[in-house]
Amino acid sequence: MPEQQKRLFDDEPAPWELDDQAEQWVATVVFPTGPPGEFDYAVPEPLRATLKAGCRVKTPLGRGNRSVTGYCVRLASRVASRQLKPIHQVVDPQSLLSPAMLRLTEWIAQQYLCPWAQVLEAVVPAGVRYGAGTRQTTVLSIAPKAQGRLDELDLPPKQASVLRVLATAGKSLTPGQLAKAAGCTQAPITALRRKGLLLGQTDRVSNERTDTEPPPDRESHLTLNPDQKKALDAILAAVNSGKSRTLLMHGVTGSGKTEVYIQAIQEVIHFGRQAIVLVPEISLTPQTLARFRSRFDRVAVLHSHLTDAERHGHWQRIARGEVQVVVGARSAIFAPTPHLGLIVLDEEHESTFKQESAPRYHAREVAIARAEAENIPLVLGSATPSLESWRHAQTGRFTLLSMPRRVLERPLPDVGTIDLRERSHSRHSRGSISRPLHAAIRQSLTDGGQVILLLNRRGFSTHIQCPACGHVVVCPDCEIALTHHRTEEKALCHYCDYEIPAPTECPECQFAGIRYSGLGTQRLEAEVRARFPDVTCLRMDTDTMRARGSHQRALDAFREGRVQILLGTQMIAKGLDFPNVTLVGVINADTALHLPDFRASERTFHLVTQVAGRTGRGVKGGHVLVQTYSPEHPAIQAAVRHDYTAFAAGELPLREVLCYPPFGSMIRLVLRGSSEQITSESAAELARLVTESLDSTPPGTRVLGPAPAPFAKLRGKYRFQIQVQGPDRDVLRHAVRIATEAFRPPEDVQWIADVDPLDMM
Repeated sequence: MPEQQKRLFDDEPAPWELDDQAEQWVATVVFPTGPPGEFDYAVPEPLRATLKAGCRVKTPLGRGNRSVTGYCVRLASRVASRQLKPIHQVVDPQSLLSPAMLRLTEWIAQQYLCPWAQVLEAVVPAGVRYGAGTRQTTVLSIAPKAQGRLDELDLPPKQASVLRVLATAGKSLTPGQLAKAAGCTQAPITALRRKGLLLGQTDRVSNERTDTEPPPDRESHLTLNPDQKKALDAILAAVNSGKSRTLLMHGVTGSGKTEVYIQAIQEVIHFGRQAIVLVPEISLTPQTLARFRSRFDRVAVLHSHLTDAERHGHWQRIARGEVQVVVGARSAIFAPTPHLGLIVLDEEHESTFKQESAPRYHAREVAIARAEAENIPLVLGSATPSLESWRHAQTGRFTLLSMPRRVLERPLPDVGTIDLRERSHSRHSRGSISRPLHAAIRQSLTDGGQVILLLNRRGFSTHIQCPACGHVVVCPDCEIALTHHRTEEKALCHYCDYEIPAPTECPECQFAGIRYSGLGTQRLEAEVRARFPDVTCLRMDTDTMRARGSHQRALDAFREGRVQILLGTQMIAKGLDFPNVTLVGVINADTALHLPDFRASERTFHLVTQVAGRTGRGVKGGHVLVQTYSPEHPAIQAAVRHDYTAFAAGELPLREVLCYPPFGSMIRLVLRGSSEQITSESAAELARLVTESLDSTPPGTRVLGPAPAPFAKLRGKYRFQIQVQGPDRDVLRHAVRIATEAFRPPEDVQWIADVDPLDMM
């Protein structure tokens, strides 16, 4: 029993004062808002029939016995070693998590160094926990004494009809539903309840209306080329083996990976099982969902833009086994599928699969763990796999499926670079679009094609500075330059949402000629509209895509040809399939290339390669122009040649020398506090504790820092980071766990542990 729990129950009898032979039902409970650790409670006799592991319960906690809601994670009958407080109430009528999902959440808590209850809160959506979209009402069922002998009962015709209708329904119905189904008033139902032949109990029923939207036209399977057929055969062999296998499908953009997924899922469904398909961006969900709905009858979607009621409705349908395919973003990996047969993780390299708030899990790692626990295959798909997955394929942990050609033998688009260092581009082009790119856009539009322009930086101007005194307008809480958003005429911090009206003069010296510089998607949009006034342009970034359904409406308009130029951030760079796109322009390929992050080159290669893959998918072909100040950089050169193998061959040896992933593991500890000195001293103390706990560890294990984080101040808090690296992830986790348990920071200092971090800023 945890030491914390011992302190809470010090006023109870000593173990020797109890009957050491008495067995009792004991529930182990964890609390989302209480002290960390696991706590044991006695299960009273009246609750034993309803309480299951995975249900929430109300329990007394601490000396004051305040009522707190927690999750029951285990139930067992065992000899009492001390007197336990009893559970007061079972909150959920049925378990929110299956035994397999409970084991998975415990694994996540251990893997990512976070409290188990925190994982449970993330896995079970709020809409499910609080019954969103439901109402409490009475439901009716046939009494046990009447079941199986309906024909023997001497009842009036209407009452007999009501019982037959309810028996045929196969589930409990509300009085209103039963009256409507039986075509009668409430009188026969009331009479049956008085006779004890119908039993009523309080339950929550859905307010959800029956979906009256007609299903899309059913599409038939497409004919696979030899590469697709080989990949499909390998997946089906894994499905039929009944064993867990992870398959990495490395297919160039446009090679037909989605069709392979669909035909594999069709086989899984044929055997009465379900599939989960994860996509990295909400912007991809509508397109992917439409594709799957055209091929399967029952598809559910899970992503963050759903209302709580919608999410709860989908969750219940999935849990009842009514859904064949679950499509969604990161959190869809927790879908409560009772008959899971296959997991597909598309664009597996994407950083959006990593949760950046606690619990900081990576959906790919969770998918691997879930597939192994349920003995099912996992398919990871990408044109630009993460170096971690590529390394696993090289060492044999993953099975590599290669699809090096596009469908219908369409060629990959030609990619050219435009060196922004050349004076001719700056002398003759005052904006962000160089002369060659402007000419290419004009030609593409003249030929009836569509254009995609990528700039992975939102806002209008990214830098506001006075040329007279040099003052830069920064966020007072983050000390980061504010970004000008011209639509609302405000200067905004993209990290804490601090905003001020856009200044017309210098706040320091009142000079009227304050300068707005730097480039964001708003400025690019204004430039495109000025250069091509007769062409419809649409911007997609987080500023314009906040409304419900905005992604779907924007992509539909582009697909239908009502928009000729689509510009935006990375949300337009991947997974989208528009055959009429004949030109892709990358406005600045260097936005992330020189950040203080060992993954900067990999991210740049991924982004350029993925956005290049949006063109050349139709009969018109296509080409790509990449504007850059670093055309000779290996990541840019490999992306221009569509050569993933060359990029990986150049990047992996650098990672190996420094013991960076995939050759080693990393845990990033970040501390923040209001006082720079106190936070720095706390970080030094934590680094000392981690170093001491790493005594006699494998070679290559090291602790770097503490040092100020790249963003040294955010939201009014000073930030320091510690980087723990080494070849053995378990050793690092054990050391950090020991150190953080002994760490007692000042009240104003908070810390987080990020296992295998993707965000190093």
